[in-house]
Amino acid sequence: MRRGQGRPLLLIHGLGGSWRSWSTIHLALADKREVIAIDLPGHGATPAGVESGTFIGLANSVDAFIAEQELSGIDVVGSSMGARLVLELARRGSVGAVVALNPGGFWRGWERTFFRTTIGASIRLVRGLEPALPMLSRNVAARTALLAQLSAKPWALAPELVATELKSYAATPTFDALVRDLAEGPEQQGPAAPGSPVVIGWGRQDRLCLPRQAARAQEAFPTANLHWFDKCGHFPMWDQPKETIRLILESTGGNADKPTAST
Repeated sequence: MRRGQGRPLLLIHGLGGSWRSWSTIHLALADKREVIAIDLPGHGATPAGVESGTFIGLANSVDAFIAEQELSGIDVVGSSMGARLVLELARRGSVGAVVALNPGGFWRGWERTFFRTTIGASIRLVRGLEPALPMLSRNVAARTALLAQLSAKPWALAPELVATELKSYAATPTFDALVRDLAEGPEQQGPAAPGSPVVIGWGRQDRLCLPRQAARAQEAFPTANLHWFDKCGHFPMWDQPKETIRLILESTGGNADKPTAST
């Protein structure tokens, strides 16, 4: 998806998502920037490649896309696994300003098992319920139960967003392979290359990438600024969209409006 005018801004979604994961904020960002929101290989409308079931394979694919599209130095924003991808791109020096929202890759010890077990159980449930997801997403109690690990206020999310996201999780063929790779692979390494300023955003109520991991992310990327989202779970663009828009535009040199109260 490409929309808007101005300096390009690349959005990279998380595990099992698609460019539609950004539906709460992409139009507002496109008022200031040319927004390029991609579907990672094996996600959305992009077919899987040979290495699409590994983090490094996805990172190499995004690096290749940036080179092919002559977007070297582009500002990038990532969410969850996508946030780890933009940190990896910052380490490689192929991008400009970086905003990483609740990045994975900083689990240690029991946290790896927690990630693999909880997200694995969730996706099995979602697959079993797939035919009923549109109906369940319209029910406040059902969407609260289905997205309790990912949102601090799932009852407030739009049913269409919930249905689209959950159906995308169920349809992603590389989901299980990526969960294994992310849980068992090495911790994300830094630091960012010179010329790639980094902002790391973290929701204080994240129940997937626990807030304690933010210190490790900042240790790996010591020049990064850390921004905390209050009343926010794993996806700031869902729980705090206005604050997320403001952070992205301010961190990447866009023209943000004056700060308003968080939703």
